[in-house]
Amino acid sequence: MNRFHNLVVAASMLIASAAQAADFTVTSPDFAEGKVQQAQFAANMGCTGKDLSPAISWANAPEGTKSFAVTLYDKDAPTGSGWWHWVAIDIPANVTALDGGAGSDISKMPAGAVTIANDAGQRGFGGACPPEGEVHDYTITVKALSVDKLPVPPGASPALVGFVSNMNTLASATVSAKGSR
Repeated sequence: MNRFHNLVVAASMLIASAAQAADFTVTSPDFAEGKVQQAQFAANMGCTGKDLSPAISWANAPEGTKSFAVTLYDKDAPTGSGWWHWVAIDIPANVTALDGGAGSDISKMPAGAVTIANDAGQRGFGGACPPEGEVHDYTITVKALSVDKLPVPPGASPALVGFVSNMNTLASATVSAKGSR
């Protein structure tokens, strides 16, 4: 009977944890109607945007969250491996939003947050600039992490951050938008 009781308690905790993770959400007014706004496009490479990172907010992080990681990824970039436009880690657990442009000027990021070099090699947000005639899918992901600081070395690549953050993720939430020029 004791073994059965332990199984019931463990199953209940797992179900409660999964339900709480399902409640974790992310939104972005700059991804309104499923479209990337012009300000989020690059200010170079043939695009005429402002390289402004989108405003992002999240809610209902699971219990035990100690920090967040935020990424913006283009799976359709013609590279064979997609394109990381923005990677920020070690965002304190009491933060639930990033203002528009925060990733474009890392001095506007929350204290303690670390910005990883994107696929263009720059720290901070790099705007979208898909090849003409192509529509790309841009995804913002916010991960609620079980660690205060993600254990990655200085100069870590976005792929390494993804790998290590996945090992420490309590829940993740995404919002996507299409972009073209």
